[in-house]
Amino acid sequence: MKFFLDTANIDEIKRINDLGLCDGVTTNPSLVAKEGRDFEEVIKDIASTVDGPVSAEVTGLTYEEMVAEARELAKWADNIVVKIPMTEAGLKAVSTLSKEGIKTNVTLIFSVAQGLLAAKAGATYISPFIGRIDDMGENGIELIADLRQVLDIYDLDAEIIAASIRHIGHFEQAALAGAHIGTIPGTLFPKLWSHVLTDKGIDGFMKDWEKFTSNQKK
Repeated sequence: MKFFLDTANIDEIKRINDLGLCDGVTTNPSLVAKEGRDFEEVIKDIASTVDGPVSAEVTGLTYEEMVAEARELAKWADNIVVKIPMTEAGLKAVSTLSKEGIKTNVTLIFSVAQGLLAAKAGATYISPFIGRIDDMGENGIELIADLRQVLDIYDLDAEIIAASIRHIGHFEQAALAGAHIGTIPGTLFPKLWSHVLTDKGIDGFMKDWEKFTSNQKK
C-alpha cells in the first residue's frame, strides 16, 4: 500500500517525506486556501518536494473549463495529477486528458458504478470517500473491497485511493480491503506510528537500563 498525504502544508509534507513514507500528495482548493498562499506557488512547492504524484484539483465544472485547467496544471511539474470531480463532464474530460497522457484522479466516488465508469474513462486514480460514506450509514470499507474486485476482474489500470480517512481503523481496514493507496491527513499520520504499549515498553526499557547502569557504578 502506498501512502499519500492529504494536505497542502509543506511542513507536514517534509516531515513525512523525510521518513521515506510519502509516496505522493493529494490537495484540494480548501486545503490550499488554509495555507494563505498563492495556489500555483503551493502546488509547485509541493511538486518539487516529493517525487511521487501530486494531485491538484480543477475548479471549473464544465468540460471545456476542466480540460483547459488540466492542461495548464500539467505544465507546472512532471508529477502533477489533475483531480477531476465525478460528473458527466468530468468523465468526458478524463477521457480526453487520458488520451493526451495527462494523469487524472477522479474524486468524490461513492459507488462501484462511479468507480467503474471513471476507470473505464481512463482515470489514473479513483478516490472513494470512505468517511463520508460511513456518515451516510453505508460501509466505506466495503466499497473499497468491491471496487478492488471489479478492477481486478476487468483488468483495469486505475488505482484506488482510499480518501476521507479519519482514524487508524479506516487506514488499517482500507489496507486489508485492497486499496492501492491511502491518502492520510497530516494530523493523523503521526498517530499511525504511536501506541500506548510502545510508549510503556520504551519507558520500561529505560528504567531497567538506568537501574542497570546505576548498579554498575557501585
